[in-house]
Amino acid sequence: MSSVSGLFKDLTSVKKARNGRLASWDQRGKNQDYWEIPAGESITLGEVEGPGCITHIWMTSSCRRVKAPSILDPVLNASAAPVMEIAPPLGVIWDDYDPYYYRKVLIKMTWDDQENPSVYVPFGDFFCIGNCYPGNFSSLPFNVSLKPEEAGRYGAPCSVSCYFPMPFNKKAKIEIINENELPFILYFNIDYEMYKEPLDEETAYFHACWHRENPCKGWGPELQVNSPEVNNVTNYKGENNYVLLDVKGKGHYVGCNLTVKHFQGSWWGEGNDMFFIDGEEYPSLNGTGTEDYFNHAWGMQRNAYPFFGTIVHEGDTDGFQVSYRFHITDPVRFENSLKVTIEHGHANHLSDDWSSTAYWYQVLPTTMKMEMPPVEDRLPVVPVLPERKLEKPELTEEMKAAIESYEKRWEVYKPARDEQFRIKEAKARRESKLNTEFAKKLRDEYDK
Repeated sequence: MSSVSGLFKDLTSVKKARNGRLASWDQRGKNQDYWEIPAGESITLGEVEGPGCITHIWMTSSCRRVKAPSILDPVLNASAAPVMEIAPPLGVIWDDYDPYYYRKVLIKMTWDDQENPSVYVPFGDFFCIGNCYPGNFSSLPFNVSLKPEEAGRYGAPCSVSCYFPMPFNKKAKIEIINENELPFILYFNIDYEMYKEPLDEETAYFHACWHRENPCKGWGPELQVNSPEVNNVTNYKGENNYVLLDVKGKGHYVGCNLTVKHFQGSWWGEGNDMFFIDGEEYPSLNGTGTEDYFNHAWGMQRNAYPFFGTIVHEGDTDGFQVSYRFHITDPVRFENSLKVTIEHGHANHLSDDWSSTAYWYQVLPTTMKMEMPPVEDRLPVVPVLPERKLEKPELTEEMKAAIESYEKRWEVYKPARDEQFRIKEAKARRESKLNTEFAKKLRDEYDK
């Protein structure tokens, strides 16, 4: 046995494994290296036979509505890079981002022969994109990268990565569920390893779930945070705490991301984290404040570190904060059950909008039946501008002709563009099957 230690000690040992990849690469050998996932449809990115382990996931996505006839040919442009369709500068094309698609699309992962999925989370929230508002950050298990000109926008396209290892003994199945009324563009690479020998019976499998309370049930949202009236209320058992995770089984909790939209205008923190391990009546792990749980203090700072940090700061937005905390070196272990909670304001006096993704590992079977609220209950709370009342001047004959020409061109352009969407959607369905077939072929060759 090697005596080498350290975070990257596995790199010093040669192991018996074969690499594989599920990807959206154009299997026709062309350069349309993305899938167009149809509206209201679920697409399997691939199924992989075990034993194995997913080691890395990279994705980038977009979702947009065609609003007007482009001067670009809809058939020729369909074969160009989609960036040609996305960028609207200079009025060449006018596509409108769906600002909330990160919550309308779900990612689902199922291990082995489980009836229940082990991962079932809105696409954006899984990758720490809170309220559909991406922010650049780099942690050990997750990264988000977006261009400067895309920053500060709901629904901005970006790249996302996940490095949590995801073992499976018999099978891994990864699905994207598009509950939007628009197609969903997805590029992806899902890297995995195959092993000769079955996984140990005590192997802990990766899990993730999403939760939202909008609003949290606060008993005194009109009372100022840190006022003596609030601070002298007691909360020993965590009644009405926000619940990040409530799970039965054997395993360990490895962290979360948390999005808070605050409405009082003071400070949304001061709530203690409380961990109830194996059915405890009183929490054995009791914190000192929400910002303290995220390893910050005196409020939240604008930083992002390997294990904790801020992704989106409340001072840079319309009043919401996205934070993360990963228990990589300090997982919270449980033998029978675990309940992870945080007070929303001291003793739960605030009525803010909280949403979170919890990540944990546990031995199968997955007994939690994950449920997802409908799309309308997942959308973020955002400011709404007053409706504009427009008054047009009297139109000249040239103006009338211009509008008529534009409308006629739209009548021709829209069905042609829609047809290209349908062609790309058929390609995604076809390559979904090809991905699983190729993974099976790779497995069979490795097992010889």
